[in-house]
Amino acid sequence: MHIRIVNLLLGLVLYGAGCGVMVRAGIGLDPWTVFAQGLSVQTGIGIGWITNIVGLLVLLLWIPLRQRPGIGTFANILIVGTSMQLTIGALPSVHGFGVQVLMFIGGMVVVALASGMYIGAHFGAGPRDGLMTGLHARLGWPIWTCRLSVEATVLVAGWLLGGTVGLGTILFAAGIGPLVHLALLVLDPAERARHTTRRARRAEALASLAVD
Repeated sequence: MHIRIVNLLLGLVLYGAGCGVMVRAGIGLDPWTVFAQGLSVQTGIGIGWITNIVGLLVLLLWIPLRQRPGIGTFANILIVGTSMQLTIGALPSVHGFGVQVLMFIGGMVVVALASGMYIGAHFGAGPRDGLMTGLHARLGWPIWTCRLSVEATVLVAGWLLGGTVGLGTILFAAGIGPLVHLALLVLDPAERARHTTRRARRAEALASLAVD
């Protein structure tokens, strides 16, 4: 239990720090951070604090979707944006395209590792992930459709508000899924067990086809 709490808290701190690193790289961001950055540009409020506020507002959308938050949900709202804001304040901007790309990739790897830590702690989904699963449960849409619809909407809105869309946005979309999957295999025993079971079933199916 104590290890799970440590993984939750440390994971959320690292997640926010990784997001802050990507912001400082300046080559584009994931859809939700583009949205937060756009709101930050328009309001003058720090992007990290906006991230916390958006997380709280998204949580309110859980009510009609009948989603139940966990400890991890509230911790996510309080910690991720705060850690992001502190990281942005501590890091200088970087110059040079190659350095920016490397910095962004480093931040994305930290985000993936952090995701494995806090998701693997099993204390409840973050507000944005809960929105996707809630829409899936209420509307019957596939998860990928819910995610694509919501993230495309916030990406366009954030870009129109002044958020940064660029190479980093593409790198994040292409790389974060596989990286989080690897992180979960390392850090979440339950996911590792499921993965082993799936591999065993595939092997049995292939063996059965070979015999036939």
